[in-house]
Amino acid sequence: MKIESLRRLRGPNVYLSRPAVVARVDLGEFAGVETTDVTGFTERLLRAVPGLAEHHCAAGVPGGFVSRLRNGTYFGHVSEHVCIELSQLIGRDISFGRTVAADRTGVYDVIIECPVDESPESSVPGELLEAAIGLVLEVHSGSGPSARTLAERLSGLGELAEREATGPSTRSIIAAARRRGIPVERFDDLSLVRLGWGHRRRLAWAAMTDRTSAVGVDIAGDKHVTRRLLDEAGIPVAPGGVAATAGDAVRLLGELGAPVVVKPRHGRQGHLVALHLDTADAVERAWAAIGGEVVVERHLGGRDYRVLVVSGEVVAAAERVAAHVVGDGRATIAELVGRVNADPRRGAGHSRVLTRIVLDEAVEGVLRRTGHTPESVPEEGRVVRLRDAANLSTGGTSRDVTDQVHPDVTRLCRRVAALVGLDIAGIDLRLPDIAAPVPPTGEQATAGVIEVNAVPGLRMHLAPVHGRARDVGDAIVRAMFPGGSDGRIPAVAITGTNGKTTVTRLTAHLLSGSGMRVGMTSTDGVSIDGRIIQVADATGPRSAQMVLGDPQVEVAVLETARGGLLRRGLGYDWSDVGVITNITADHLGQDGLDSIEDLAHVKAVVAERVRDGGTLVLNADDPWVRSLAGRPRVRADRKRLIWFGLDTGNPVLGEHLARGGAAYVLHDGWLVQATGARRTPLMRLAEVPGAYGGAALHVAADTLAAIAAARALGARPENLADRLAEFDPSVENPGRGTLFRIGDVSVFVDYAHNPAALAATLRTLHRLWGAERCVAAVTLPGDRREDLLAASAQVLADGLTRVVLYEDEDRQGRPAGEVAALIEREMRARRPQLTAVRADDYRSAVAAALRLAGPGEVVLVIYEKWEPMRAHLAELGAVPGGTAPVLSGITSLSSRAAGAVPHVTRELTGLPARG
Repeated sequence: MKIESLRRLRGPNVYLSRPAVVARVDLGEFAGVETTDVTGFTERLLRAVPGLAEHHCAAGVPGGFVSRLRNGTYFGHVSEHVCIELSQLIGRDISFGRTVAADRTGVYDVIIECPVDESPESSVPGELLEAAIGLVLEVHSGSGPSARTLAERLSGLGELAEREATGPSTRSIIAAARRRGIPVERFDDLSLVRLGWGHRRRLAWAAMTDRTSAVGVDIAGDKHVTRRLLDEAGIPVAPGGVAATAGDAVRLLGELGAPVVVKPRHGRQGHLVALHLDTADAVERAWAAIGGEVVVERHLGGRDYRVLVVSGEVVAAAERVAAHVVGDGRATIAELVGRVNADPRRGAGHSRVLTRIVLDEAVEGVLRRTGHTPESVPEEGRVVRLRDAANLSTGGTSRDVTDQVHPDVTRLCRRVAALVGLDIAGIDLRLPDIAAPVPPTGEQATAGVIEVNAVPGLRMHLAPVHGRARDVGDAIVRAMFPGGSDGRIPAVAITGTNGKTTVTRLTAHLLSGSGMRVGMTSTDGVSIDGRIIQVADATGPRSAQMVLGDPQVEVAVLETARGGLLRRGLGYDWSDVGVITNITADHLGQDGLDSIEDLAHVKAVVAERVRDGGTLVLNADDPWVRSLAGRPRVRADRKRLIWFGLDTGNPVLGEHLARGGAAYVLHDGWLVQATGARRTPLMRLAEVPGAYGGAALHVAADTLAAIAAARALGARPENLADRLAEFDPSVENPGRGTLFRIGDVSVFVDYAHNPAALAATLRTLHRLWGAERCVAAVTLPGDRREDLLAASAQVLADGLTRVVLYEDEDRQGRPAGEVAALIEREMRARRPQLTAVRADDYRSAVAAALRLAGPGEVVLVIYEKWEPMRAHLAELGAVPGGTAPVLSGITSLSSRAAGAVPHVTRELTGLPARG
């Protein structure tokens, strides 16, 4: 049993609304073996991992999984549950899993939830599943791992997960943002997060934001500059100076008087800070430990406080207490430290709210000063200080004092943050009492500011050992997003089998006419404000994030394809508008999709992830699209439902409008906005760009969908016709029904590659030129199932008498000539008198089709990739446009009759699950 591959689903997906991993697992010798086939397996497994007894599985109650074990289940399913339990045991809180058969016997896809903010690059899911499979194999072959062995494995996995997890400061900001509905995206395994989308998006890195002054950070990072800047502004600070040599440091000791503090000029987190130094030898040792420039300051008495200032307001304050233990008269100091470190709140570094105490040389030095060693046994109640500095990073603790801060201290801290120039500042003070006024400054200052921290740790405020926790993450988010903003920009998600690229481009065009900067993803690339920034098939989550993360973008229009949804997830949490153009037979046999119902399940994710109060734009003429509105997870009753369609006699449209709903329809040769009984004509069908005078009725449907989406986001109806008239399909939607002329032959180029799309394209050509005047150069993708290729061939045979067949350069693993032979065979079976020619590539195919065509006829060219085909047509002297011979009465065609699909396409809904 082994893992063949592992992929991450980013955001909502076909399985659940949270991130997940999909592991393809080959059961090997365990294929077909059930747990009941292995004597004693269930009991041994439950002894090794007793928490499995609480797993619900499909039963929905504790013990459900045990019932499955005892009644027999496959070992991929067992590994899934063990992985979930191991994840829980290391504190990684997940609960969802599913195991489904893949496309080969004995191979399964194991789907397991991931924590929402876990890095997309995290190795933890794979490590956990490897550990789970290893444990299952051990239990199968014997008694399984011992409790100690399992604990050691879990310890290592837990440390890995903790290293990759966000720290408490970042977690608090993320949690506060999510409570506000602000979208959050984490960058790799860092503490860098993006909050919000587009021009409203902000960046935070722990307690630093994209508005944090770089000058302020540099000032705070230089303790000498900070002290001088504040001193010159009249802020009470400890007298001191900078020392580049040990002699300079000793000289400052003499000038300032003992005791003094020696600290690195550019240090952080209390590292190498030495306090209570009262001899030249001690100062020299402290200087040598640091090396280089140090700051020497008079040691101020009083208590150690940290005040957090966010956007000029004091939001929290804590008294910091240095690491210490309390004796019990029996345990050594080392043993007492071990007990303190056993507190589950303590961890390594900054991963938890408290840090473990380390018995290092610095601690031993502090103990020596008080006559102790790690082996000393302090009497009961005796407090033994282990560190001079009260930093949490060295094991210190905190007590919340926010409600005690004197107004004088508040004013002081606000001034300090402003003087240094920080939007978020942690200000360290030494004061007799934070509840009292600040003592006056002067040469013999006894209190004041000892440090200013950029990117201050928030742990002491989030989880103080004593006192009330303060939600400082919320304070930071409120400062970043004032006025209750959720940081979002309007977003449209568009999916479907055919037409989604055209709808995406039209929607973006209409919205840009409203003065908004549009970010768009489509099959051909990513564009920002009308400029292509990436050429690629950009219909997956990475492309969506590219748009949503761009600070120029004011509205996002996202083409969302089946492949990206299945293989990588949606990539964002919610959209404002979801458009589904149609659902017809395509891509079946790929990625576990065996039927149109499976395809509808994938497309439904776009409808499900339209926010409550958002808008669903659905095709009333498509039965599979209509069915989505009734799905429980779509929750259509919580959204505004807008239908579009070409058949005004459709009862779905009639009932919807009778209830006062809105729809966009084709009526009497016009694109019409219908609301209840009201009808508002928008544009004549004959004038719709790319509709060829109304011959291309599928373009009318695409345009209605785009209008509906744009109107849902505020596009004004009076501007729609003018904006649509400005849309140039040859420039803004190239390769989708694009017309050229070569000599006296028209060339109609389209990307149709499934039965429904081919049928729509041929209907258009028949209306314009007549069936007998059409020639085609056709390629179909080799990754399609054979029954789909056969159905496409039958549609071609019904619409053509002359055809040139060639194959994609990427044959998707098929032998050369196989796809062309299959298409020719199916076409000849349908139309025995067919003239069919084979060509080696697209160049020779176009040449052959042009030879078959007579003057005034049209050559339909179906292509694999647009740019090579466009370049080749240019080489042949093709000129854009030309005049299509519109047949009489085309614009008055009945929309119902014009929308009819050949019988073979309708029958595809009844195809068997396997070809």
